[in-house]
Order: sequence, then C-alpha cells, then structure tokens
Amino acid sequence: MSVIGIDLGNESCYVAAAKAGGIETLANDYSLRATPSCVAFAGKKRILGVAAKNQMVTNLKNTIFGFKRLLGRKFNDPHVQNELKKLPFRVESLQNNSIGIRVNYLDKEHVFTPEQILAMLFTKLKETSTSALGGAQVNDCVIAVPWYFTNAERKALLDAAAIAGLNVLRLLNETTATALSYGFYKQDLPVPEEKSRYVAFVDCGHASLQVSICAFNKGKLRMVTSACEQIGGRDFDEILANHFSEEFISKYKIDPRTNARAYLRLLAEVEKLKKQMSANSTLLPFNIECFMNDIDVSSKLQRSSFEDMSGHLFKRIEETMRKCLKDSKLQLDDIHSVEIVGGSTRIPAIKSSIEKVFGKQASTTLNQDEAVSRGAALQCAIMSPAVRVRDFKVQDIQNYPVHVSWDGDPNMENRMEVFPALHAAPFSRMLTLFRREAFAMEIYYGDAPYPDHYIGRWVIRDIKPNSAGESQEVKVKIRINQNGIISITSATLTEKKDPSEASEASPDNSAEAQQEQKQQSPQNQEEMDVTPEDNSGEGKKEKKKSGIKIVELPIDVQTHGFSSTDLSNYVHQESNMISNDVDEKERVDARNALEEFVYEMRDKLQEDGPLSAYVMANERESLVSQLNNLENWLYEEGEDCPKDVYRNKLTGLRGSIDPIKGRCAEYEAQPGALNELGHAVQLAHKVINEYRSGDAKYDHLLETDMLNISETAEKTLKWLEDARAKLVVTPKTKDPPVKILDIQHEYQTLTTCVNSVLSRPKPKPQAPPPDNGTAEGGQNHEQQQQNHESSDDKQSHQPKHANEDTMDID
Repeated sequence: MSVIGIDLGNESCYVAAAKAGGIETLANDYSLRATPSCVAFAGKKRILGVAAKNQMVTNLKNTIFGFKRLLGRKFNDPHVQNELKKLPFRVESLQNNSIGIRVNYLDKEHVFTPEQILAMLFTKLKETSTSALGGAQVNDCVIAVPWYFTNAERKALLDAAAIAGLNVLRLLNETTATALSYGFYKQDLPVPEEKSRYVAFVDCGHASLQVSICAFNKGKLRMVTSACEQIGGRDFDEILANHFSEEFISKYKIDPRTNARAYLRLLAEVEKLKKQMSANSTLLPFNIECFMNDIDVSSKLQRSSFEDMSGHLFKRIEETMRKCLKDSKLQLDDIHSVEIVGGSTRIPAIKSSIEKVFGKQASTTLNQDEAVSRGAALQCAIMSPAVRVRDFKVQDIQNYPVHVSWDGDPNMENRMEVFPALHAAPFSRMLTLFRREAFAMEIYYGDAPYPDHYIGRWVIRDIKPNSAGESQEVKVKIRINQNGIISITSATLTEKKDPSEASEASPDNSAEAQQEQKQQSPQNQEEMDVTPEDNSGEGKKEKKKSGIKIVELPIDVQTHGFSSTDLSNYVHQESNMISNDVDEKERVDARNALEEFVYEMRDKLQEDGPLSAYVMANERESLVSQLNNLENWLYEEGEDCPKDVYRNKLTGLRGSIDPIKGRCAEYEAQPGALNELGHAVQLAHKVINEYRSGDAKYDHLLETDMLNISETAEKTLKWLEDARAKLVVTPKTKDPPVKILDIQHEYQTLTTCVNSVLSRPKPKPQAPPPDNGTAEGGQNHEQQQQNHESSDDKQSHQPKHANEDTMDID
C-alpha cells in the first residue's frame, strides 16, 4: 500500500508519494508531473487530465475546468456568478440553490455537481498514482486545500474524495503543507527550548494568493498567521488578453471576447508571453496565426508596460503581505527568510514587492510547483501506519472567527464567539448551558469574505427538567477537527442525584452560558481534545461519576455535505462510469485494431504489394474487395458497434489472410535457413577432413566418432538437396512442401552431433617418472616401463578437455 499527497490546483494538480528513498512527485500517463484540472465528455467516454485539456478548444461546451471554485457554493453566490462569466460550459441552478453542470454524455444530457466532477478528476489521479507506483494499491491520502476554504468547501471536497474511493487522512492547508515541506528536512532548526525560527511563505498560484508566517523548532512547526487575496496568474492573463482585445478591435476590427474559442486561445498565448516577460525586459513580439476570421494578428509588449497595466494587482498583493506581517505581531528582524512557491511568484514585480515589504530577497529553496504536494505526502506518511517516518508535529490555525447562537430568551444575549480568527486547530471548546427542553444551536462564521456565513444547525434533544422542575446542566462540545471542519461533536446532560443540589441550578436563562464562559480561566475555557469522536448522535448513553449521572444526548444535524443516501448514489454512479470507461476503451481498441488491420492488409495485397505473389489473382481481388467494403462499413453503420462485433470481424479476416502471411513468411525465410544448414554441413565436412589429415587437435577423438559425424552430414546434405528440389517446382501461391521448422530440426540434429563429439575434453598431461630404479627411489626400471605403457594406453582413449580446440558451429 502506498500513501500520496494531492495538491489540488485551480489549473493543474500534482501528486507526490512517500517512498523508501523519500518523497517523489509522480508523473502521469503523458510523463508530465502536472495534470490539468480538466474533465471532458465526448460521446460515450470521459476524457480526464491532459487529454481533456488537449481537446478543450474543439469540445468547449463539454470540457469542465475551473470547478474548484464552485465546490460547496450556492448558485446565487456573487463569487460563483463572477466565476461563471469566465466559464464557457453550461451551469444551472439545482434544488436548494446548488450548482449543476450540464454536459452531453452517453448521447444524453446529464447534470453533474462540482463534487462529482472533482471525484472524476480524483479517479484519474488515483489511477495515475497506481500506475506510477507499479500497481501498488493507493487508498490513504492527504489533500491540500486553500487556507481560505470554508466549512462547506472542505466538506464538499471530502465528499468528492469519498465518491472516488479515497481515504482522506487529513485536509491540510496549502500554507501548512508548504511549511512542512520546508521544515521537515531542515537540520539546523532551534531546539524547542530556544526561540522559534520565523519564516514567511508567499504562495501565488493560478487563482489565489496566500501569505503565511510559520514558527519552526526542531521536530515541530506552528502556523502563526495567514492572509489571502483572490489574485493569481489568471488575473494577469486577463489584463493582457483585454489589452490585446482592445488593440485588435482598432487594428483588425475583431473582438476575441465575443468568441469563446478565440478568447480561450488568446488566454493561452498571453500566458506564454507573460512567462517570456518574466525572463526578458526587452520589447517582445506577439503573433497568432489564423486567429479569428482567418486573420493573422501581431503586436508587441514590454515588461514595463505590463507592470503598469497590472499596478493595481501588485498593490493588492503588497497589502496582503503587509496584513500578514501585521497580524503576526513580529518585527522585520524576526523573519529569518521569505520562501516563494506558486508559478506566479516568478513575476519580477512580485519578487520586488516581497523585498519591499519584508526587507529580504525572496528565497527559492522550495520547488515552486511541487512544494505543496510534497508537504501533503509528508503529512500522509506521518499519519499512515503503512509508512514509518520520524514524527513531526504540526499545529495549524483557524481561518475565520466562529460564532455560535442558541434558542432562548430573546431579551438575553444568545450568541458568542467560540473561536477567534487565527485560533489554534484542531481544537475543542466546551459550552455549558442550563436547559429544561430541547433546543437548537447554530454555528456561523463571524467575519468571512463570503455572503453565506452559515455552517450548520444542531438540535439537541431529550432534555427534560429535573425532579424539581428546574433546568439542568447541558455541556456542548464544539470542535474544529484536523480537516478544519467545525461541528458540535457531543452534548451531555448532567443529572445530580441529590434534589437539594439540583435545586441550586440556575433558572432557564441562556445568558448563564456566556457568564460561565467569562468566569472560567483560559485553561478551563480552551480545552484541547485529541481523542476520537463519536458524532452519530443516536440514542442516549449514561455515565455515573461521583454521584452524578451524565447522559449523552442525541443530536439532529443539518450542515453542509451530501446525505448518506445521495453520497451512496453518487458512489454508485461513479462506479458505473468507471466500468463504462473500461468498456468504451476496449470497444475503441477493438475498432482501432480492426481498422489498422484493414489498412495494412489492403496495402500489402495490392498488385505490387509484398503479399500479392503468395495468393491467386482472383482470391487477392476478392480479399481486397472485402477489405474495401469493411472500411466503408467502419465509417457508416459500423461506427458505433459493440466490441465483440469488431473482434469477430477481425477474427474472420485473420482466418483468410493469416495463411497468406504465413506462406509469405515461410518463403522469405527459407533461403537464409537453407544456406545456414548448408554452411553447417560444410563445417562438418571440414572437421572430418582435418581429422583424416592427422590434425593434432583431434588426436583424442575416435574413428567411430568421425564416422558418426560423416553419416549425419551426408544424410543432412541429401535432405537439403531434396528440399531445394521440391521448393523449385512449387509455386509461391501454394504452401511450401518444406517448412522452416523442418529446416531448423535438421540444423539442430547436425550441430548437436558435431558439438557432442568436439566438446570432449583432452586428458591432462602427467609428470615424467623418476630416473633412478633403486628401492629408495620408490620404483625399479621394469615397474616404470609398465606404468609408462599403461599411461600411453589410457591417453589414447581419453578425450581432450572441452575448452581446448573445440569447434562449436551451433
């Protein structure tokens, strides 16, 4: 099992995986590390990632992109309406004012939610990761999200991951992922007892700017503050596109903004120009051929002019960095360095703004494109039991202030702030209220740049007065979990056994909750909770503790996200679409295989084709006619048939043409095979002749061995002559009487016979006997003579060593 980190960008995605050697950014099926955030529909198939972006211009209405900024939003949201002006596909309002994207799929009109579209992209990323990791199973992941994402957007992203079958261990803020990617490998961080090292991070991507400051110590990081602004590379592209559009109106009388395809192409070209200006300050040419109405357009632009046009954007970027620095309450000397990530930070004016605000040059220690995905993969490795990695503590912060309100006396203050902005997360806070009946609590953002601040409504049930008819103590836990999602995780009722103690409880006054919070010390008021939560809210659970009975109260929840029924339906739909993608790919592959075979065989069966000599003229004409008819069928009624139809037709064609191809292969390969066999016969005769002439290297061989080689060679030679005679009188339109396998068999028989004889080893030479014949010498003269004769006799029958003078003709 492998763990991955996903950087979900507005324009493209990056996936990194934790491996034994460290963190590696994975390449997709196009050998690219960046996978475009695009999903397209064409006929019966879905097109995902790089392929979807490549066909965007020709399939504009059914290519979905930029959907990240639609997650968890309402259709009438002003931010959504502003986004829709930039998107060419069809978007409509669904029930509950949610967003629906209408496309043509499977030759029908379908409406998908942005969460479903994102799930399709996740399916592609999961498939790509599995392939890049050699088929290893990918389930656990950490997904990086913008720091400014709200409760609704985070829940929508989790729903999309669930539809795609991903187990999300954590939603990690992009700012935190960048900091983790920086700090995890640093070996010179101060120890926990020393002053932290403060590092600023500026992340300007395709659609947003995020500036953060993080405190580092050895083995841990703590996010101090963050600030964001909805400015990115696309805003600079739009400024350039509008500039050239105005110029083209006056110069060529065409307005690209009136043509979606032309404007999309213009955006792609000005993005290239923007990148060139980042590296070059001279006047650069700008040309597009056949741009609109078959008109070629051209212009020029210099970096200084671009910076003048974008001055208001650079000012907002500078203000965002100053706000982040102010919120951190740090001095410039406290900032150790400023790290930049995101493609748009390559713009020189942004680097100049960084130096102006922080008094330091921007550092490029991190990979500007892959830092977020690598940080997410690191966090996944830390959390997953499948990977062993040293621990690194991460403390994040809450983006917006969180308020809670509850039912009660309208004359009383029934609301309060439970989490201020930039509060530590994950975190829990316990509220105490005195109630005698069920009541509802609502949670919402106090100050967020969104028109809808609503988070959810929780109805706490089964509350009843005590035996004296008075209110009872209800404790409600509100939690920001590690995903940045806010919810009420539990509610308990405290029942005291002693009626006299129960009578001391305050009357039903909701202001008591606020009063108790004020009286508590910060340590008691802000209680960190890292224990597993049970938010099912079903039934009551009772605990008895020191004379007090604690009853867990059921909670009815109304918050963001799909219901379990809707989520199950979407999972089923995605599963069906995945199966359909597999079937469609097999169908297209079968059709392409048939089409390729038709074209190839028709060319080879022409009069001057390589197969024409191996088939009768009338049979050749019939096959060519059959192939022509099949080609016409493929582009008419056979355009959209099941895969089995194509496979059956291909099998039928092969049954007619494969024998011709086999015949051609036999006749073309036989001359070389026969020559090789003849050469083997010549080598065998050479061995025999050298043996007869008394060559010393064959002294260890016997006459019977040579007779065996001679008989085998003569037999093979006779077979070779007969085979050549048969082939001469056989026309090529008939199957050859001698097959390649027969020739190979004869060749193998001969070479095996020769090699088995020549591979016998020579005997090792023996040392000469001593000259003296005395008893002290060990042997007399007569014994030495007998041993010498015996040795000669053995040598005449012992073969030589296999590595000496051996001929191998195989």
